[in-house]
Amino acid sequence: MSDIKLERIDHNRLLIPQSGAMNVPGIIYANEKLRELLKDDESAKQVVNVACLPGIVNYSLAMPDVHWGYGFPIGGVAAFDLEAGIVSPGGVGYDINCGCRLIGTNLSGDDIREKIDDLTKALYHYIPSGVGSTGAVKLSGKDQKRVLEEGALWAVKNGFGRAEDLEATEDGGKLPGADPEKVSARALERGKQQLGTLGSGNHFLEIEIVREIFHETAARSFGLRKGQIVIMIHSGSRGLGYQICDDYLALMVKHARETGIELPDRQLACAYLNSPRGHNYLAAMACGANYAWANRQLLMHRTREVFEKTLHLSPRELGMHLIYDVCHNIAKIESFAVGGKIRKLCVHRKGATRAFPAGHELVPPRYRDVGQPVLIPGDMGTGSYVLVGQAKAMEETFGSACHGAGRLMSRTQATKACRGRSIARELYDQGVIVMAGSKGTLGEEMPEAYKNLHAVVQVMHEAGIAGKVARLAALACIKG
Repeated sequence: MSDIKLERIDHNRLLIPQSGAMNVPGIIYANEKLRELLKDDESAKQVVNVACLPGIVNYSLAMPDVHWGYGFPIGGVAAFDLEAGIVSPGGVGYDINCGCRLIGTNLSGDDIREKIDDLTKALYHYIPSGVGSTGAVKLSGKDQKRVLEEGALWAVKNGFGRAEDLEATEDGGKLPGADPEKVSARALERGKQQLGTLGSGNHFLEIEIVREIFHETAARSFGLRKGQIVIMIHSGSRGLGYQICDDYLALMVKHARETGIELPDRQLACAYLNSPRGHNYLAAMACGANYAWANRQLLMHRTREVFEKTLHLSPRELGMHLIYDVCHNIAKIESFAVGGKIRKLCVHRKGATRAFPAGHELVPPRYRDVGQPVLIPGDMGTGSYVLVGQAKAMEETFGSACHGAGRLMSRTQATKACRGRSIARELYDQGVIVMAGSKGTLGEEMPEAYKNLHAVVQVMHEAGIAGKVARLAALACIKG
């Protein structure tokens, strides 16, 4: 990062002035403490590279959880003009619609204190996790096509949830324009047996407790109360989404010369939005997004079954319900005010979450008076935050906020740093039960591998992008 010039705009924002091949300036959301962490990371260079892409509007943005990624930085946000702009698989990410789902219950901490071990073991054994895991739902070709077209709606129609779940899911759990014909046979094959699986890496299912309320009105609207037991699920489109990204990256790299676009990094391979190749990618990406929403819907259904059976509670007594579901890795056509005019843009959010404010038509009616819930998970020992979108996000970040703490160490670095330690024992001593498929996963995902979640969230809060509503503490975590 040493050759990247950073100028302080205010306490929470850094400016990368427009220079060279940049079409717009860059802005990184970071206070001084987080700025120091950028010195050992190439993400600022990637912010500059994204600013060189055709049709980019206003700024190349990075959220406070920013770190190096494939082409685009993780934590990157960029909006492109529909006529002159591009779509890039690297700006969406390999795990299309990796996202979070927050589930509320009628339970308090005392209700599960004596059963937390049993709950954790039951969740680990009943919910498939890990690399290559397969789910109980085996899709026929016809069913898989419907999943890709209908998303979470398919799951609800087939008994894996309720209609009200769709009302609390971003875009109703279904991205329009999905075309299974634009998805390769290899991607379809990878997705046939993975619906309803958690996956590996940073994916998790976590039992959490509401420890602190910051915004009483928003918390009440979201159905959150201090001492309440909630569940956070973090998963995505599994092998199907990965293969879609891989297929289209290879295609766009192969035909890069045809576009005439000068790329500062071949990982930024892209296609013009108004080209057949751009249309095809968006149609395939929508399939991946819909698969991910159906996947999280099934994971929630299985979680409900585990809680009811383990705690011997009726559905009414348990009261498990979806608070909200957001996606992190996506490109969406959305409308924003630019230069005094409303324009439709293609907003890439890679490791970033939508943060729409009160009154926005895409905020579910039940939350429209306060704004959209913004879900920010942390590392295994920290828990999560619930925020609420603010009007300033529409002015500065194309309605976007951070999506987590953001990595400090690569997985290789974390594995080396944890040698000789028992991460599971350390977390248990802190009051967090963790079950994972391997010690390797726990090493790669150890708490020190991530930035300080509280610092990252505070930047979004102070910058007026998303306001703090509640802090959730981890009680138990299931990893792949």
